[in-house]
Amino acid sequence: MHSLVAGYPQELLSTICARVYWAGFPPLISSLDPLLGDGHDAPTHLPSSFPQAAWSESISRKTLAFLCSVSRAWYAAAKPWLWHRVEVRLPYTWLALLDVIATEDWEDLTAEGAALVVGPFIREITHAALAAKPTASSSKEEAEMLERRIFASLSLPDISIPPELLSPPASRDPSPRRLRRQSKSPTRWRFMRSLSDAVMTVIQREQPEVYVPSFQDVHPGRHVFHLNFNHFRTVGMRRSVDEGIHRRFVTDVRLEAVLKASREMPNLRVFGATEYMDGALTFPVLEELFMRGPTESDASARGRSRIAVPHTTPEDEDRDRWAQCSALEAVDLTGCVSSVFVAALTEFVNLHLRNTEQRRLSNSPFTAGGAERASPGRENRPLVTLRGIKRLGMRGTKSIPADVFSTFVLSMPHLTHLDLSCTRITPDLLSLLAKSSTVHLHTLSLERCTRLTGESIRSFLVSAPAARHIRELNLYGDGTFPSPLSAEDVREIFETAPCFTSRSLVYLDVSSAPLDAELLTKVLPPQPFLRSLGLAHIPNLELVHIRKFLEEKAADTEVLTLVGTSPELGYGRERVSVRQASLSLHTGLITPLCRPPFSLSANLPQPPTRLRVVELSIPLLSGLGGGAGSWRVIRSKGGRGWYVDTGSGWIGAASGEDGQGSGDKPMLARDLPVGHPWRVELENLANANGNVSSGVGWHARKMEVLHGHGMLGREDGLYGAVAFAYQG
Repeated sequence: MHSLVAGYPQELLSTICARVYWAGFPPLISSLDPLLGDGHDAPTHLPSSFPQAAWSESISRKTLAFLCSVSRAWYAAAKPWLWHRVEVRLPYTWLALLDVIATEDWEDLTAEGAALVVGPFIREITHAALAAKPTASSSKEEAEMLERRIFASLSLPDISIPPELLSPPASRDPSPRRLRRQSKSPTRWRFMRSLSDAVMTVIQREQPEVYVPSFQDVHPGRHVFHLNFNHFRTVGMRRSVDEGIHRRFVTDVRLEAVLKASREMPNLRVFGATEYMDGALTFPVLEELFMRGPTESDASARGRSRIAVPHTTPEDEDRDRWAQCSALEAVDLTGCVSSVFVAALTEFVNLHLRNTEQRRLSNSPFTAGGAERASPGRENRPLVTLRGIKRLGMRGTKSIPADVFSTFVLSMPHLTHLDLSCTRITPDLLSLLAKSSTVHLHTLSLERCTRLTGESIRSFLVSAPAARHIRELNLYGDGTFPSPLSAEDVREIFETAPCFTSRSLVYLDVSSAPLDAELLTKVLPPQPFLRSLGLAHIPNLELVHIRKFLEEKAADTEVLTLVGTSPELGYGRERVSVRQASLSLHTGLITPLCRPPFSLSANLPQPPTRLRVVELSIPLLSGLGGGAGSWRVIRSKGGRGWYVDTGSGWIGAASGEDGQGSGDKPMLARDLPVGHPWRVELENLANANGNVSSGVGWHARKMEVLHGHGMLGREDGLYGAVAFAYQG
C-alpha cells in the first residue's frame, strides 16, 4: 500500500482520510430510526433502512488508526481526524485524555527546553538549504552562521535563547512536565508560528528555490474540534459518598488545564457538559469557554498589521490569547444545576455581559457569597457578545435565576437552535428575544416551562422575527405540567404564526394543548413535510379526527405520540377495557392509515400515510402483548414504549435483480420479508423487552444541539458521538 500512494500529494491523503472519517456518520436526512448495534448491523449494502449507506463509527476509527501505521505521510493525514471529536464517557478515559493533552509544560519553556525543541528543526532546514546550493560543499562555519541568522529573526516576547544552546548536550533534559493554571510565556501556537515565520524569512530571502516545510507540532490538542461530556458517568464504580465528593475525576483544575486551551485546543468549536461533572464548571472554566474567539475590534482590524503591545496584566494576556482562538458554535449544558455552576455563571454574566447599572437594577449577587470580585477597571469593562454560539441547550437548568438566564441567552445574537425545556424562564425572555432582528431559530423547545404564559408563547410565535423560520417546535406538556396555551391561543397560533402558515414544520409536539376536532382538522394548516407529531395527554381528542388530519394534511408523518390521548384508548370519561382499546387502535388508526385500500387491480395502491410508529402508554402496550402481524411493542431503557411496524423502513431503491440497494433514491417500504435484516433487528429490539441501549427510541424530547440535528437527531442513537480512544 505504501508503494501505491508514495507519490500522492499530502492534500490528497488528507482528503481520503476526511472521507473515511465522515463515512462513519449516517446521512443528514434522518430515517428517524435508532442506530442498531455498535457494528452498524442494520443493512447498508442490501436494500437499507437508512437513506444512504454508512460505515460504523468503529470501522471508521479503526481504518484511520491503520492508516496511521502506513507511513509518516498517512500518519500526518489521519491523525487530525482521529482527534477531531472527543467524547469522554468513563473516568479513566478522561484521565488518559488529560495525560495526553495537558501534561506538556510549554508555558514554562526554559532556554534549554526551547533549544531541544527548535534546535533539530533549524539544523535540518539549514542542512537542506545548504545542500540545495549550486556549490558542491559547504563549511561548518557557513551552516552555523545560517543557523544564527535564523535564530536572530526568531522574536518571542518572553523567551530569549542563547545561540550556543542551539546544539545542547545530549544529556541535558528538558524541564519537567507539570500542570499550570496561569500562562507566563507565549502559547504553543504563537511559538510555532514565530518559528515557522523566522525560518521562512531567512531561507527564502537567501535561497527562494528551497522548499521550507512548516514546523510540525505533534500535540493532538490542536486537532480537537468537539469535546463532549454528555455521556460521562461514574455510576457502577463502587465509589463511596466521600470519594464522590472529595475525589472527583473531572475537577475544575483539570478541566481548565485542558481548556486553557487556547494553547492546547485552539480550534475547539463544540462543548457538551452533564450533571455528573457540572461542579467543574467554575468561573475560570466558563471564561475559557465563552471568551474564545475574536471580538468586534479584532474583526475590524483584519487586514491591517497589529502593533505588539506588552501585556501589563494577566487579563490583557488572556484577551490576546482568546482572540486567536475559534469561538464556540454549540454548547450543551443540559442538567447543570450545581451551586458551583450557578455561582460561576452568575459571576460570568455580571462581569462580562452586564454593565454596572444593570447589575445594580438586577439585585443579583455577583458571586455565591454576594461579594463582588475585585477587578481593576471592572466598571469600564466592555460588554461581551457571544456572537459565535449558534446552538444552545439549557434543558433542566432550573437553578439559574431568571434574570441571569435571560441575560445569558440574549447575549447570543445568532442562535438557530435553542432548548429551554424544563427551566424557569419568564415571559420577559421571550418578549426580549422577539425584539432581536439577528436571531433566526430553526429549532425551539419550550417543554414544561412552568413560568411561561400562553399569551407570551402566542405573541412570540405570531409576531417575533426570530420564530418565522422554525421547522421543529416542541411545546410538550403532560398531566403534571400541562401546556399553558388556551384554545384561543392555539387558534391564533395555527392561523397566523408564520412557522405554521409556511407549512414547513418537520417536528411538532403540542401535547396537553386544548385541541379539539375543529382546531386539528380545520384550523391547523396542512403540513406536508411533517414527520414526527406529538399529541399526547389530550384525553378528549378522538381517533377519527387524528386519522382525518393525518390522511388529509400530514400524510408523511411517520411517528405519532398518543400517550394519554383519545377516549377510545381509555382516557375519556367512560371506562374502556384494554382489549377494547387495542381493537380501537387497530381498527380506528393503524389499519386505515397503514394498509393500502382494497383493490382488484394488479398494481396495488400505496397506504394513505407513512405512519409506522405509535407511542402509547405502558399499560396499553402491555395489553397489546406480542402485537398483531408485523406490529410489535418496543420499549426504551426508560419508561417509554412504542408500537412499531417492523415490516416498514427506509430502504435504498433496488438497482438490479440481486436486490442490492443504490441508496441514492430512498423510499419507505412496507411489508418487508421476514428475513430482511432491518426487520430482524427490530424484532430483536422487541424481544429485548426494554433491555436496550439508551439510544433506542423515536420522537425525541431532548434537542440535539452539538451537531445541529435538532429534535430529529438523537445524540446517543442515530448521531452518536465518537468515543475517545488514544492511538499511541
